[in-house]
Amino acid sequence: MPAGQQQNYHQLPTYPPPESEDDESWVWSQIKAEARRDADSEPALASYLYATVLSHPSLARSLSFHLANKLCSSTLLSTLLYDLFLGSLSSHPPVRASTVADLLAVRHRDPACASFSHCLLNYKGFLAVQAHRVAHLLWLQQRRPLALALQSRIADVFAVDIHPAARLGRGLLLDHATGVVIGETAVVGNNVSILHHVTLGGTGKAVGDRHPKIGDGVLIGAGATILGNVLIGEGAKIGAGSVVLIDVPPRTTAVGNPARLVGGKEKPARHEDIPGESMDHTSFISEWSDYII
Repeated sequence: MPAGQQQNYHQLPTYPPPESEDDESWVWSQIKAEARRDADSEPALASYLYATVLSHPSLARSLSFHLANKLCSSTLLSTLLYDLFLGSLSSHPPVRASTVADLLAVRHRDPACASFSHCLLNYKGFLAVQAHRVAHLLWLQQRRPLALALQSRIADVFAVDIHPAARLGRGLLLDHATGVVIGETAVVGNNVSILHHVTLGGTGKAVGDRHPKIGDGVLIGAGATILGNVLIGEGAKIGAGSVVLIDVPPRTTAVGNPARLVGGKEKPARHEDIPGESMDHTSFISEWSDYII
């Protein structure tokens, strides 16, 4: 690279230092630095990056602007959505803290995530979750027609369908995200990772509390289906394509259709890591003596 171009690339630390007391301020400074770097290196994106990031004084304003422009329609105006998102983020610090935790989760866990700004601008799983957090606030405020309208737009634009009553924890990664469905009474804990085409649904006949409860640190592989008011224990792993209809104990791995515990029901194999953070999808295969291709 020529020396004249090299000076435009800022040296950016990958993750916040352990002693950081203000993750939101730190992450926002990284996003702005990354946006400046990318605007310098790719002039075609300069106007876009200025409009979405560099012209805004805070992460809340940048995210609100970006979501409003993504989700607006001819009848649901971007100005209305901007005020809605910004009002919710400004008046609810825990929601902003969850946004920052989600940004850190994506950047830490997804090797394809090139930067915090890449996540903010381009990751539809991240954007769908942030829009859902606002829809959930509306639901709790009894503004349910607006919450449901927002849910519909999120599903149309991002192909992620999360009922506004569903409760989502912090540090959530929806990796690829297409086709994720999360039902009304579902609860998802902290530091959970969910891949594309995952369904947290009902059984089709129950009413009331009828959707899965996902513990902290759970990893749910692509195409997995979890149905009914079942508990997926803390730190459990659900293999890709599995169908889960009963509780899964903590720190165990369930795979197959119907899902079975690796190691057997009586003495299931247990892991020490937190799969929602380690993103380890395949180590359980070593437990299968008959896995032959």
